[in-house]
Amino acid sequence: MDILRSTTSSLVIMIILVFVSGAIQVKSAVSSSVKCNNPASRCYGYTIECPYECPSSSSDDPKAKVCYVNCDHPQCKSQCKHRKANCDSPGSACYDPRFIGGDGIVFYFHGKSNEHFSLVSDRSLQINGRFIGHRPSGRTRDFTWIQALGVLFNNHKFSLEATKAAAWDNEVDHLSFSYNDQDLAIPEGQLSIWYSPEKDIKVERVSSKNSVILFLKDSAEILVNVVPVTKQDDKIHNYQVPVDDCFAHLEVQFRFFNLSSKVDGVLGRTYRPDFENPAKPGVAMAVLGGEDKYRTSSLLSTECQTCVFSGSDEEAPEVMEPATGTLDCTRRSSAGYGIVCKK
Repeated sequence: MDILRSTTSSLVIMIILVFVSGAIQVKSAVSSSVKCNNPASRCYGYTIECPYECPSSSSDDPKAKVCYVNCDHPQCKSQCKHRKANCDSPGSACYDPRFIGGDGIVFYFHGKSNEHFSLVSDRSLQINGRFIGHRPSGRTRDFTWIQALGVLFNNHKFSLEATKAAAWDNEVDHLSFSYNDQDLAIPEGQLSIWYSPEKDIKVERVSSKNSVILFLKDSAEILVNVVPVTKQDDKIHNYQVPVDDCFAHLEVQFRFFNLSSKVDGVLGRTYRPDFENPAKPGVAMAVLGGEDKYRTSSLLSTECQTCVFSGSDEEAPEVMEPATGTLDCTRRSSAGYGIVCKK
């Protein structure tokens, strides 16, 4: 009987210890917090506790979800997200190229191979894309992909591009960078980070190779993956990719924080509150033209028919504010914050 009591007591103590330990771990897991740094948001400056499902804002696992504060949420909530570009979310530009606008509508913009186009043009931010591709015999247009991004921000120039490769190798980094017209080396490895001297531009490697996040202070977050055109893609779409080029290109997802109501560009225009998207929801492959309006002379040029970049936002006191009360679903646009109303 004494042995039984002793065994029972030991078991109870062990259960208590396990419970206490678990409670401590849970408390520790949710104790991390994040801060809203978007000055245009009503949540600006708020420090918010992370959800239990993603207790940290960083991770060594590139596939893990991390915590971030949704500055556009009416209740200023923290949420979980993947750290790689999501090609099925608003603000994405992937494939050949397929865009999802700030209004949530899918459209294609093919551009032209070996030319540059304004993706986003605002008074203090310009983002251009270089398109690569080819035109098989018998086709009337090029197959194209976004190969590089050029960014002008705070009087600085930054570019990132997918380097050309005959065949894809996952063990090789296919990203190259430049800052103010000088080549920039960012060491390979997860969580490798580079800052501009003024700390207003930050590049963080999400995985050791081919995946980064570009942060533009108070303006944008750009998630970028480098991928090839696969043999399966080639077979499905009949790209007729040549044997000496796998067309390494970018998958991109943008999040913007401070766009003005005058923003333009292939993607940027879809964030204007008055934008009427000619691509209708439900259309399988809505293709939008306008190459001449968005064409720039180089990756880091600010001159095009619709470009509004001036290098300063002093002339733009009006910034599109996120909703602070009841969400208005009567407008077609999300006002630049990726909010899509559904019936």
